[in-house]
Amino acid sequence: MGEVVARVAPKRPGRIQQRLIDASAEISLSPAEKITYQHTVLCQTGLPYRNPGADVRRWERQNGRAFLEIEAGRAMHPDEGRFVDLPLPFGPKARLILIHLNAEAIRTGQPVIEVEDSMTAFVKRLLRSDPNGREIRTFKDQLGALSASMIRLAVMDGERAFQVDTKVVTAFDLWFPKNANQRVLWPSTVRLSQDYFDSLGRHAVPLDERAVAALAHSAMGLDVYTWLAQRLHRVPDGKPQFIPWPALHGQFGHSYSRLRKFREVFKNTLRAVQTQYPDARIEADGRGLLLRNSPPPVSQRLQLVSRKPA
Repeated sequence: MGEVVARVAPKRPGRIQQRLIDASAEISLSPAEKITYQHTVLCQTGLPYRNPGADVRRWERQNGRAFLEIEAGRAMHPDEGRFVDLPLPFGPKARLILIHLNAEAIRTGQPVIEVEDSMTAFVKRLLRSDPNGREIRTFKDQLGALSASMIRLAVMDGERAFQVDTKVVTAFDLWFPKNANQRVLWPSTVRLSQDYFDSLGRHAVPLDERAVAALAHSAMGLDVYTWLAQRLHRVPDGKPQFIPWPALHGQFGHSYSRLRKFREVFKNTLRAVQTQYPDARIEADGRGLLLRNSPPPVSQRLQLVSRKPA
């Protein structure tokens, strides 16, 4: 009798992998239709990846001439009748909230942003999928942490320093009442602080919303994508810039004590990011990362038409 060969069906990609594949195909076929933004200081530094713990009340990062300091805040709890500590914002959800609010502020040219009347609708737009209860609670907690935190952004320019000390969101109801259907409600508008809004107008980095949505599961992925969007087009043409692994570890590896483990995670993350930024000219080897001049993920022409005229 002939040998029977078993056929094994190819493994179907998971939800995250499929999202990366679909977005990569869209990005390769058409320019960005929806543009979102991140502040240049947050493109070069970043929030914690994971919860740093209740005892950690301050977070500081520096990368070159960009400086970030976040101080966890306190807020009046209506049920307890006292001020309570809120944690530092962290993870991909906090980044997605900031990117979304930035985009709406840039698009309208106003610091007051109209939002959906429920947290569920807001999260659905960010994730491009129906959120579960855990995801909604996580977004709610991160929005509260962002609203209460004091954020200091600074950029060195020669011997001068430009600095903003502010809250990103002002006058916000942190506790979100529920209606009879148990939907988490919130005000119909969110107001960015004027200092942050003015700084964003000068230092906003355009991003392709499709790439942001595809990388929504990964805090490091969002940080690497926004960093490359801010960095690559500024690399001098014909003069590539080399960044050794220890320097990359200092910038992106704050959750990894071992350089070897960080390098493994970073390379995997970089491969995912490159699917969403196909024009990025990058080479990684055992010594580090080589960056070459590359077009930004959003063309200059689209950047101009996306902004509301002053």
